[in-house]
Formats: sequence, C-alpha cells, structure tokens
Amino acid sequence: MTPIVLHAQDLAVAAILVVLDGALSLALGLGLHRQLAIAATRMVLQLLLIGLVLRSVFALASPPMTLLVVLVMVGIAAREVATRPQQRLARFGSYIVGGAAVALATFLTSILALTTALRPSPWYDAHYAIPLAGIVLGNVLNAASLALDSLLGGVVRERAAIEARLALGATIAVAMRRLVREALRRALLPIVNQMSAAGVVTLPGIMTGQILAGLDPMEAVKYQILLMFLLSGGSGLAAVAAVLLAARRLTDPRHRLRLDRLIHR
Repeated sequence: MTPIVLHAQDLAVAAILVVLDGALSLALGLGLHRQLAIAATRMVLQLLLIGLVLRSVFALASPPMTLLVVLVMVGIAAREVATRPQQRLARFGSYIVGGAAVALATFLTSILALTTALRPSPWYDAHYAIPLAGIVLGNVLNAASLALDSLLGGVVRERAAIEARLALGATIAVAMRRLVREALRRALLPIVNQMSAAGVVTLPGIMTGQILAGLDPMEAVKYQILLMFLLSGGSGLAAVAAVLLAARRLTDPRHRLRLDRLIHR
C-alpha cells in the first residue's frame, strides 16, 4: 500500500471546517471566531516550524542535538506543569517540581522503550527518540499538572484538618496521606479512561496515523498497545514524583505545614 501524500490543496479543503466553525460563532454570537482564527494560524505555523526543525535534526543525526531538542521539550512541559495549578510553590518551586517530574518520567519511559521494545540502531536515533519523547511528554505533563493542582489546592482547603492531625501527634506523611491519594487518583484517571476506551470507543491517534500511512492494522495495534503501556507508566511516575516533591516542599524537618511557601495566583 502506497502512502498517501497530502498537498496544500488537501489541507485547504480540511480548513473549510474551521471556517465553518468561525461562521457558526459569528451567527450564534459566541465570540470565538477571532480565537479560532488565531489558534488555527498558530497551530499551522508551529507545526510547520517543528517539521522543518525535525527535518534538520534528523539529517544531522547528532546525539547532542537530539538531547537538546528533548531537553527543550521537557523545559516547555515543565513550564506548563508549573503554571496550570491555581496555587504555586514559592521560589520557583513549581518549576523545579514540574521539571523534575516530567524529566524523570519521560527519560525513564523513553529509554526503556528505545532499549528494549523498539531497539533502533543506535538506540538514541532522533527518528525514534524525539517523537517518542514528545508523545510521552504530552501525557506525563497532564498527569503531573493534575496531581500538583489537586495536592496544592487540597492542602489549602484542608489546612485545619491537616494541622489538627499534626497536633494529635501524626507525622506530616500520615496527615497528608488522603490528599496524596486523591491527587494520584485524579492524575491517573485520564490514562485509565484512555486505555478503557481504546479500540472500542476510539481508534487512538498513533494507530490511526500508522494505518493511514499503510502499516498493517495488527502491527499498528501492537505499537498502540506498547504506547499505552508506556504512557500509563510514565503518567504514574510523573504523578508520584510531582506529589512527593511538592509535599516535601510544603513541610519542614519539624513536621510543620508550611503554607507560607505557597503563592496564590
């Protein structure tokens, strides 16, 4: 099966649907037509730019350049994790926690897949490492931000209950245990829902793309199963790291709750 090559006119036809959304916004007074136009334009420019960058990086086949691209992606993801929660840790704490969580989960998950399941030669080949890291980052970013938002918001909301447990002699780990569990549960629900619906309710993106590109459906299914396992593990690692690191920053060696280290946005 020969892969189908898309041309500019093919994309222009698909863009008619975005124009239709804008027309509906104008007709119904939704006020979203401007945002739609800006978002669509940004999306096209960003994707074209990253396509040119990746073409150059793939042609160079340079390990340092591959690492640099992945580190930039991790940095951007860390910023997203830090800025999404309503509460923030002071002294760039949210950036440190977000960066550590997404970096740990992304590198461990990607290296595991590259060295065991995919096994390209070399294992750090940019054709495999960068797309894989990008897919993993999208999910670990979501898990880390949900976990961080849930924990920080819960600590503020239940300050009195936590301090009451501490006054009764509980350690900070015991006093915050329920909030930690709730944060982890909230962070992992999206990937659980994705796995539950895959193949029944939806055909996941990578699987659909590979089938459209001409890959045998069963081979596409194998790649999708591998990816879902990687995303599940990465999400769990990112959520646990974000929660534990944030909880540590909100306490001190005397087992006191330090909400003075929080900044309300």
